[in-house]
Amino acid sequence: MKKTPRTIRFSFLFVSAFALIALSFSACKKSTDFNNNTPVSALMTFNLAPDKTAVGVAISGSVLTTTPLNYTSYTGVYQTIFPGSREVTAYDFGGGNTFATVNQNFEATKYYSAFVLGANGTYSNLVVKDELDTLSATSGQAYVRFINAIPDSTKPNVTLTANGTDLSNSSTAYATVSSFTGVNPGDITIKVNNGTTISANRTITVEKGKVYTILLVGIPGSAEPAKIVQIKYITNGSVS
Repeated sequence: MKKTPRTIRFSFLFVSAFALIALSFSACKKSTDFNNNTPVSALMTFNLAPDKTAVGVAISGSVLTTTPLNYTSYTGVYQTIFPGSREVTAYDFGGGNTFATVNQNFEATKYYSAFVLGANGTYSNLVVKDELDTLSATSGQAYVRFINAIPDSTKPNVTLTANGTDLSNSSTAYATVSSFTGVNPGDITIKVNNGTTISANRTITVEKGKVYTILLVGIPGSAEPAKIVQIKYITNGSVS
């Protein structure tokens, strides 16, 4: 699954009929419009499990990902699903072995992210509501959040700094997802450190009106380049 972020606009109407395949969001910024004839929910899915190189995801038994999600990849778009209480299942793509499940109540016309987390035989699916309808399109700001997907019992300190001001500075447990925070466009410096086995930093540039998720990933102390602790990010879309 290609990992390149795609830009979309979020339009909080109701979704149009029977669109149970991935919505065709692309760089031309098509809207995510909801039509009240058939209310649906929208879900973006991530594979953040370092030792799972090909993950499939199903919703109540229906396959959501038709190609495997490699480590640190994601669906690239929000995909429409039926609302209600649904089982989110992660399995080994090709082999079919289920290794994580969670039940989630999906509200109609709302957006969600599902993160496949874990390592070394212990895995979980974390589903969060993306409060995109609370973000202002007229503020002139960008919006950022982060997830600590580093499977470790310590609580590394995570800082996000812009223009010398901390947007976040706190000890953060594994599997924590922060809320979206508004920030002026420009550079943001991200650091994650527990003083021993976790240490990474990166500076990214955010743009006006865009929504970002910062991914803190990797296995502490790993010598494998693909599994070292690192900082990645994706663009969820643009507010409009």
